[in-house]
Amino acid sequence: MTNRRRPVALSVLRAFLKQEAAGGYVLMAVAVLAMGVANSPLADVYFATMKAKLGPLSVLHWINDGLMAIFFLLVGLEIKREFVDGQLSSWPDRILPGVAAAGGMAVPALFYVMFNTGDPALLRGWAIPTATDIAFSLGVLALVGSRAPVSLKIFLTALAIIDDLGAIIVIAIFYTSNLSIPAIAGAGGLVVLLAVFNRLGVKALWPYLLAGCGLWVLVHESGVHTTLAGVLLALTIPIDVSPGKPDDVHSPLHRLEHAISPWVAFLVVPIFGFANAGVALAGIGLAQVFHPVTLGVAAGLFVGKQIGILGSVWLLVKSGLAQLPRDASWGQVYGVALLCGIGFTMSLFIGLLAFPGRTDLEQFVKIGVMGGSVLSAIAGALILMWVKPIKSRRKAG
Repeated sequence: MTNRRRPVALSVLRAFLKQEAAGGYVLMAVAVLAMGVANSPLADVYFATMKAKLGPLSVLHWINDGLMAIFFLLVGLEIKREFVDGQLSSWPDRILPGVAAAGGMAVPALFYVMFNTGDPALLRGWAIPTATDIAFSLGVLALVGSRAPVSLKIFLTALAIIDDLGAIIVIAIFYTSNLSIPAIAGAGGLVVLLAVFNRLGVKALWPYLLAGCGLWVLVHESGVHTTLAGVLLALTIPIDVSPGKPDDVHSPLHRLEHAISPWVAFLVVPIFGFANAGVALAGIGLAQVFHPVTLGVAAGLFVGKQIGILGSVWLLVKSGLAQLPRDASWGQVYGVALLCGIGFTMSLFIGLLAFPGRTDLEQFVKIGVMGGSVLSAIAGALILMWVKPIKSRRKAG
């Protein structure tokens, strides 16, 4: 019985790392494809399709508000699992990635503000460079293979998950407007209903998913961004934490996570990337490249992330409050800090929320996100390939 269950009950984290790396490769290819289409004879068709109405919403609106709610459902499930039953289940495990994530959000925001202090309207984009794209960053980390110890991959995953939690809080607080109290009350009622399902021990997923659909509609009408419906639904899904069942594949949370994660990694996120990464390069000159929004986003991702994360880790380690990930060197931690500057999916998403309807500013955001993310990916990969693994250095000594 044990041998039959073992292949099915592999570490969720291990499966997650493998899948996210593969999803990152797909996302890279999709980003290149979107740029190619946006600068080809198909550009008019591409942009017209995104604006086309499909029922009450445009195609782009359905992607950014509908499909991304599924993405945030998965993010919420991962956050809950890691905090309840995973790598972030104890305070000692949370200290290093938690403080690093906080530094990796605060310093990039300061960089953005430095470039945009003269215009209050542009300051709405301060949160754009605070995000880390977990699929993209893990995909690049996977390219260096065994040169990066498993502990480093776990550190990056934990940091990115906490970063996602921070992004969710930022979206809820700073990018919500025109609130509808009746819709909020209705959404609150459904959340209570979902909590009752959890409390009563309902294990079937369909009652949660059915209520979740209604929650999405009410959240959409409330003025709060619909992606938060996915997170709220995720937090009510039961997870089995009984002694002796640390990774129970029969738990509702694990079943839902494993069911939707391939669809998110290989369909939802690539569609979002294709729909939002297309930048028409015609007409882009020095004025666009050196616009405060472009510079603030790019500098925040490429410079701010590495300073915030590496500086936070250095302070914790030197003060004795934490240790470096096992078998990882300072050079490798620096490489990971650089990879965290790959904002892409989350940064583009926050950019859309920061400047709704401002296609000019959205272009600057996209240029900054693509520039900062590409620089971070290349620099991080080069550092990780150049720095010798600790075990190799020990053998050499």
